[in-house]
Amino acid sequence: MPVLFILVLLATVIMVWNAYVSKGATFNVNSELLGKNAASSSIRHNGPVTISFWYSWVGGFQDEFYDTVVKPFEEANPDIKVEMTFIENSDNSQGSDKLLTAIAGGKAPDVAMIDRFIVGEWAAMGSIEDISAYANREDMASIYYKSVWAESQYDGKTYALPWNMDSRAMYYNKTMMKQAGFNPDNPPRTIAGLDAMAERMFKTNGDGAYDQVGFVPWMGQGFLYTHGWNFGGEWERGGKLTPNDPRNVKALEWVQGYAEKYDVKKLLKFSEMMRQTGRNSFLSGKVGFVYEGNWLLNEMEDLDFEWGVAPMPTIDGSRPVTWSGGWSFVMPKGAKNKEEAWRFMKYVAGKEGSLLWAGREGGRNDLMCIPEVNAKLGLDQKEPMKVFTELLGNAYIRPVTPVGGYMWDEMLRVQTLAMNLQGEPGELLNEMKKNVDAELAKVMGYGNRKMEHPQGRDEQP
Repeated sequence: MPVLFILVLLATVIMVWNAYVSKGATFNVNSELLGKNAASSSIRHNGPVTISFWYSWVGGFQDEFYDTVVKPFEEANPDIKVEMTFIENSDNSQGSDKLLTAIAGGKAPDVAMIDRFIVGEWAAMGSIEDISAYANREDMASIYYKSVWAESQYDGKTYALPWNMDSRAMYYNKTMMKQAGFNPDNPPRTIAGLDAMAERMFKTNGDGAYDQVGFVPWMGQGFLYTHGWNFGGEWERGGKLTPNDPRNVKALEWVQGYAEKYDVKKLLKFSEMMRQTGRNSFLSGKVGFVYEGNWLLNEMEDLDFEWGVAPMPTIDGSRPVTWSGGWSFVMPKGAKNKEEAWRFMKYVAGKEGSLLWAGREGGRNDLMCIPEVNAKLGLDQKEPMKVFTELLGNAYIRPVTPVGGYMWDEMLRVQTLAMNLQGEPGELLNEMKKNVDAELAKVMGYGNRKMEHPQGRDEQP
């Protein structure tokens, strides 16, 4: 009888247990062990979280970036997988309409790589997430150059993590300097000195066309932004856009002066001849001086002339100037896996991922946004990269504004008009000021509506 009673009792307990389990009940037999088992079971059952990453770089970037940075990230973070997707940038734009459309349609990727130049514009449209809480928690601001960190900010908030950057300086042809009677180891430091040296390097053929030129202000990185800063000008001051700063006007007058003195038609004909070679004009050996970026160093091997790199000349030869652009990682508005997206962004744009990318075999002339990384790679010691690297601490950035793209286009428009002798520089820049202010007022007039419903570039005013 006792045995029968025990068997009946045991059967009852088993039936009750099964009933509870079938209804999803749990028993806290060992909460610590159960928690570990549950987590393990979840990982086995659900697998790692897959985050989507959209990029627009071409030329084998996907394989190289995956092998160099993404694969090590996945190995260090086995609960996250990264799905890379290529999207084209829109015509004449550093942004992608496809990405903006996906964001507006609620189908945003978790992470995207965009030009830092448009971060302020996209933040104003409400197209990217405010990541201030993540960035502040990790004290990310402390690891970057101040200028590039400023480019990731809008309205006092962080919207991007800076990744790579560039720097601009003056490449000079030592062979042409010697032929013109100058010391090839003493490049010009002032704009007046540049003008004097360049003047003695222009040569024409029997048809009157240029065989070689000393300097052409709009060649290479000779944008009006560049010249304005070299003349001591500002493009933004106290939150106001200042394209008609008097020193910017002086810079545009100087550009126009070259067009008048050396005949813009002959200069454009020479530039077209250089363009048809499919190579940078400076590589021809027929250009005395040009403003260019560190990326040109990748093409400077096996040339048949001597060359060097120095800071760009300034109006008074004092503090050397450069400006920088580059790319960043953002979390598009509506990203589904924010925590995992942040971990990926922090890795690839932080010290570890940046060192891996710049330290790869093909990255010897790449600059990253983290001083410590550039120093570890010896870029602040290696000539001629040292010239570019030393300028980064005080690099200018283009104005962070909702109309950054529009302002850039306006700058190109007025520079082209001045170059072609189709306007007086002061009047052109006053017109540019009027236009960008009107565009900014128009954009900010419905900024709140854009925050609610991000629009594509085609739908912007």
